[in-house]
Amino acid sequence: MGKPLGPTGEFFRRRDEWRKHPMLTNQFRQATPGLGIALVAFGIYVVGEMAYNKIYATPPSHSSSHPH
Repeated sequence: MGKPLGPTGEFFRRRDEWRKHPMLTNQFRQATPGLGIALVAFGIYVVGEMAYNKIYATPPSHSSSHPH
């Protein structure tokens, strides 16, 4: 490893060991196993729908707003 940490560095390293506990580091990813794939799929759907609406946009009809 690198140079020795000394008493202060060793104290803080031991104080921060709880942050690397497996129950805390991977908890969210294990609780939502398919969230990443679902967000990517939803994003592709939204972009696809926006592109479809731009390509096949219909002009607004004025038949019901102003009867002549």
